Amino acid sequence: MSDYDFSGNDKFSDDRPDPAAPGGSILFGLPGTLVDRDPRRALVGQYPDGVVDMVLAPEDPWGFACVSRQINLGVDPQQALADYETTHGPAVAWVVRVCLENYTLAVKGLLPGASELLEDLRQAGLTLWGLAATTRQLIEAASEVLSPLSALKGVLISSEEHMDLSDSLFYRLALRRFAISPGHTIFVDADPEHVAVADRLGMDGIVADDIRGLRQLLRQRGIAC
Repeated sequence: MSDYDFSGNDKFSDDRPDPAAPGGSILFGLPGTLVDRDPRRALVGQYPDGVVDMVLAPEDPWGFACVSRQINLGVDPQQALADYETTHGPAVAWVVRVCLENYTLAVKGLLPGASELLEDLRQAGLTLWGLAATTRQLIEAASEVLSPLSALKGVLISSEEHMDLSDSLFYRLALRRFAISPGHTIFVDADPEHVAVADRLGMDGIVADDIRGLRQLLRQRGIAC
């Protein structure tokens, strides 16, 4: 019988072993917890600061964050840009196009200490996974600076699953795809709303703003790292 019922609830058993991880699993929300990413780096030096501030303004409901989310959900970038142009005009849309074309510059690498933490967690017997709000094209384009993420045994990519970290189904899919149970899984992300979703599904959620603080919170849970 399937573990899934059509009310949308997964029927996981906390007694189900995770054969790959005698110490349990840690599921990271990406890029928030491990990856050093700043969209401004894709535009610095090409446009005045005021233009960059306008294009990247987080309070704009149809701004760059909306375009980025569409693309991360699998929408064709050209279509996302066309939608943006209808509300912002062609000149501003061109700035967004430049930002997207240079977006690998926004990804500097992993946060300081992240690579060492991943290795310490593996040595502690945990299996590491990721939920990534991004595209495979960006991961591959930035593969050199993101190479330490090879410590993750598996990653679900939002654009390929057409859902993101605001959607509880993305988490359920990860639990099923990776064959891990929520009661044996820690979820880590910088966004409290994402952590709340994981908590509701039975995971042990951690809001992590930096690697040093994350180490402390993991040690409080008895993990040697």
